[in-house]
Amino acid sequence: METGIVETEENKMKHLLKEILSISIYLLLVFCAAYLIVTYVGQRTQVSGSSMETTLSDGDHLIVDKISYRFEDPERFDIIVFPYQYDTDTYYIKRIIGMPGETVQIDESGTIYVDGEALEEAYGREVIQSPGRANNPILLGDDEYFVMGDNRNNSSDSRDPSVGNIHRKDIIGRAFIRIWPSSKFGILKHQ
Repeated sequence: METGIVETEENKMKHLLKEILSISIYLLLVFCAAYLIVTYVGQRTQVSGSSMETTLSDGDHLIVDKISYRFEDPERFDIIVFPYQYDTDTYYIKRIIGMPGETVQIDESGTIYVDGEALEEAYGREVIQSPGRANNPILLGDDEYFVMGDNRNNSSDSRDPSVGNIHRKDIIGRAFIRIWPSSKFGILKHQ
């Protein structure tokens, strides 16, 4: 009789080990899938600050589309996310104003010129008070973008030498959808 009890205990132990192994493999697959999605497809991020008011507000939670730019180039007025070069784990979110190969300048009246023509856009909240380094014409390289926050007088962007022009390889992705607050849930308008 004792051998029957031992076999039952062995069977229980084998079954328990199989369950543990099964759950471990399942969790590993979930972890790997989550890692791949966050690394290559989409990433949740939170807006900190008011540089993109009124389009984005402090505390907004977004999903950043990290896959589109693998197949297509960024476009003017896209809202992009990129790392701040002087501080690890700090990312900026701004709107593309100038495209590769273009010349960007902001005159004393606050008008933005791209290749000598006034840019027609309605994203800036107010007249630009400080053109920063864009006071003089800025020629963008073949892989460079000029970005600005929508809250033009409260934004550290390409006008500031510490941000400068953004290289294509540094663009993490495009702000795609606002998930919080729920009252503002929806796909973000870029164009």
